[in-house]
Parts: sequence; C-alpha cells; structure tokens
Amino acid sequence: LWAAGYGDTPGEQERHIRTSRWLALAILPLLVVAHSTLGFVFGSQVGRPGWFSALQAPAFVGMAGVSGIGLLIIVAALMRHALRLEEQLNADVFRWLGNFLCVLTAFYLYLLIVEMLTATYAAGLHEAAVSRALLKGEYAGLFWVSAFSLIIPFVILFVQFAAGRYSIPLTVLAGLLVNVAAVGRRYLIIVVPSQTHGQVLPYLSGWYSPTWVEYAIILGLFALGTFLYVVFIKVFPIMELPRKSHGG
Repeated sequence: LWAAGYGDTPGEQERHIRTSRWLALAILPLLVVAHSTLGFVFGSQVGRPGWFSALQAPAFVGMAGVSGIGLLIIVAALMRHALRLEEQLNADVFRWLGNFLCVLTAFYLYLLIVEMLTATYAAGLHEAAVSRALLKGEYAGLFWVSAFSLIIPFVILFVQFAAGRYSIPLTVLAGLLVNVAAVGRRYLIIVVPSQTHGQVLPYLSGWYSPTWVEYAIILGLFALGTFLYVVFIKVFPIMELPRKSHGG
C-alpha cells in the first residue's frame, strides 16, 4: 500500500532505497530469533544425546544462512536464464553471493568440527554412541556426504575469491551442494541417530526408514513453496522496473 502509485521520482526512489535497507536489517534479527528458538528446542533435550548442546542454536542459524544463500543463488541463476536478465543479474551479483556463502560455510564447518571433536574426545557413553554411528557406523555414509557437500563448496568459493576470478556455474554448483548438505544434516540431527541410538532413557535401540508418505510430504512442501514464490513474482516484479515516461 505504501508503494501504491509509485512514479519513480527522485523522492520516491530515495524512499524506496531507505525502506529496503531498513527491511533488510530488520529481517536479520528475525532470522536469528526464529532459528535460535528451534535450536533451543533441540539443545535443551537432556535425555537425547546428539541434541543436548549449546551449539544447536548457532548451528541452526548458520545452516539456515548457508542453505538460504545457496537457494538464492540457484533461483537467481534460473531467473537469469529464463527471463534473460544477464545485465541485471550479472557476475557481480553472483560474486557477492558466493563470497557471502563462503563465509557462512566456513562458520558452519567450524561448528561442525567443534561438535565432532568434543563428542569424540571427551563424550559420555551415550554421546559416544551417537558419534560412532555418525563417523563410522551405519550413518557414516550420509554424514560424510553432507560434510564434503560443505567442504567442496567452501574450497570452490575460496579459490574463486583468492584468484579474483568468478564462475557463475561453479557458484551455482556450490549453492546446490550446500543444500544437499542441509538436507543431510537435518536428517542426521533431527531424525536419526539421536532418536534411535545412545538414548539416556532406558529404551532399546531402534531404526528408522522413511515411507512414501513422508517423501510425498517433502516433495509437496517443495512444490507448494515453489508455487507460492512463482505466484508472488508474477504479482510483484522480482527486478526493479523504472516507470516509462508518457512520451516513451
């Protein structure tokens, strides 16, 4: 409503830039609060090894940033190709996003290393059982795929930054890989093995296997999110469109 009747005058341009800047700043505390709260829900579960950790809140915030920037890179690349926005979504846009993703990936890798070192060096009985299941047990395959899906993008992006030469396809590949890592890490943190192995409570170890219903729900959520986003950008232009003059 505030932007209704926008005429692209100098005053309106200044108001638009100022508003966009404050909205961008305002969304950052919401990101931290929302994902920290989710991390606290898991991190305060003392009876669930693998969850009870002060690192859960910053790790959830870090992974949200990593997967979000990675997805933004993918969307920008698709829009650049589909809508022929090579001039607007140029290499500088992907350079900035790639550098930001590099920093966030390094931060999350640091938290992951700290978590694994702590859990393997001086862990209790139940925490050690979870660590073994992740590092060399039945969940090791997914754990290392997720880990290398973070390491490889970090190396790609850091080399680009150090060399001062940027490749849009490689940046998009990094965005894809970090989202693979995000799915794997969420599976390992939220679902298993903390729910099936090394519990403090006196329950026997169990197992978990997703059914077609769970896969359908996940695909449906992706489809719903994509649909809502497409509807949004059909109503509100994704790129700024200066108003043409009456004589143009």
